[in-house]
Amino acid sequence: MALRDQLRIMVVDDTATSRGLITHALESFGIQSIATAGDGKQAVQMIARAPVHLVVSDYNMPEMDGLQLLATLRKTPATAKIGFLLITGRADRPLLEKGKALGMNNYLKKPFQPPELKSAIEAIVGRL
Repeated sequence: MALRDQLRIMVVDDTATSRGLITHALESFGIQSIATAGDGKQAVQMIARAPVHLVVSDYNMPEMDGLQLLATLRKTPATAKIGFLLITGRADRPLLEKGKALGMNNYLKKPFQPPELKSAIEAIVGRL
């Protein structure tokens, strides 16, 4: 069974359009198990009920931004090892350094094309 058939991914973004675009790209790679959340708090609750292998999260979200979500996941033993891909329009050095310090596995700068998303994911989980 191919990795893409087993991989469970959570897409977290407060914009429905962005969630849809990322989900569509993931489906085009053959990934079938995709959950979505509109914010970090919802994602944490959903992951507690149904664990995932990888979180693809926007940075700029209300209440709990992408790095706060990452920090929350890393603090809990059950979610500490989940792969984390941060998507941001603001890929400046301080933000990326903070993300790496928190355990971010990779990042992707907006705007991006589906092949870039696939490469960023494969750098974390292996070839899809």
